[in-house]
Amino acid sequence: MDAASTGGSPGAGLPGAGSPDDGSPGAAFAADLLRGHTDTIVLGVLRRHDSYGFEIHKLIREATGGASEIKEATLYASYRRLVRDGLAEAYWGDESQGGRRKYYRITDAGRSAFTQNVAAWVTTRGIIDSLLGTEPGSTKGSKR
Repeated sequence: MDAASTGGSPGAGLPGAGSPDDGSPGAAFAADLLRGHTDTIVLGVLRRHDSYGFEIHKLIREATGGASEIKEATLYASYRRLVRDGLAEAYWGDESQGGRRKYYRITDAGRSAFTQNVAAWVTTRGIIDSLLGTEPGSTKGSKR
């Protein structure tokens, strides 16, 4: 999930948890959380429309307001994995806009995997929020 669809950046509200790229103590933790969900993030982009590699990279960066950026190498490994696992298909686009671009399209299996992964994320986030006292309206995690 990108920050826009999960209600905030991973680690937001945790002491020392900055954006994944800002060098703060929580940055590595936040970056690891994002990296662990790269395939789901890519599927989330592809469920809106077919897209090519660098465009997906830009859309993810824009969705986080530039606060986070998944490395291109990580994304391209994800594209290969999604295609290999039948969750996405790759095809070559027209050369009308410059060089040929490889586009990716989500499959029905990819839509199903996305839905399952989002449900698992929401459940896990709720459990973690409860354990940390960071669920909405909670005062357990705050200093009094």
